[in-house]
Amino acid sequence: METQQEIDYKRIAAAISFVKENFKNQPHLDQVAEHVNLSPFHFQRMFQQWAGVTPKQFLQYLSVEHAKGILKNTGATLFDTAFATGLSGTGRLYDLFVKVEGMTPGEYKNGGVMLQINYSFADSPFGPLIVASTEKGICYMGFADEGDEQALYLLKATFPSAKYNQLVDRHQQNALFVFNQDWNKLDEIKLHLKGTDFQIKVWETLLKVPVGGLTTYSDLATNAGYIGASRAVGTAVGSNPVAFLIPCHRVIKATGEIGQYHWGAVRKNAIIGWEASKYV
Repeated sequence: METQQEIDYKRIAAAISFVKENFKNQPHLDQVAEHVNLSPFHFQRMFQQWAGVTPKQFLQYLSVEHAKGILKNTGATLFDTAFATGLSGTGRLYDLFVKVEGMTPGEYKNGGVMLQINYSFADSPFGPLIVASTEKGICYMGFADEGDEQALYLLKATFPSAKYNQLVDRHQQNALFVFNQDWNKLDEIKLHLKGTDFQIKVWETLLKVPVGGLTTYSDLATNAGYIGASRAVGTAVGSNPVAFLIPCHRVIKATGEIGQYHWGAVRKNAIIGWEASKYV
């Protein structure tokens, strides 16, 4: 049975999709509300509760011009650890509390036969999630759009020989707390990732993009130390095993267009707009 949060997100996603498809006609609030089967009053209230801003303001954050402004204004200092932006005004950067440890070859040898993995299901502002962890940290997070069973199947396909327990642990609790708007009390989030040295370097560099910030594949490649390797960096971004926590949604085209996303273009729009509405 769907939770109210899931129902609300589906309506918001449908509204975003509708407006993006019909932006040339500049649909009014009444038209968008009708599309998601709500009265204008209830739709506006629901949207503001979710995003903190009106639908019109939210869509401004998804415009190409806004994206270009973010890229232009932050491009020179985006990866400077002294860059104070976002995080409810604390000036802290995302990578200060998300720590990455790569798995050893022995840990993922033969499909992860040495791994003991806990997993659980949770709601998020962007739909249901499956989150999994080893004793060292989060090893997987994905959106469970097709139900818990399919989400678990995809997790097990990543580590087919691991031992699994459905159990919420401290690593998972810390990871899910990232969806809370007040990050001042956020504990350290540890990630335990299967990846090549190249992939892990790209993922670590992604963590330096502040919440509400954006970067391009080219700039990400440069700042990861792989100048000119935009295509390879794009592949590493697409293979990110931890949705949202490793913010691959913050990588957009140099033109300012938001582009595609492993978990759906509409969801990428939703996440970018949600982060911008709270932290820009």
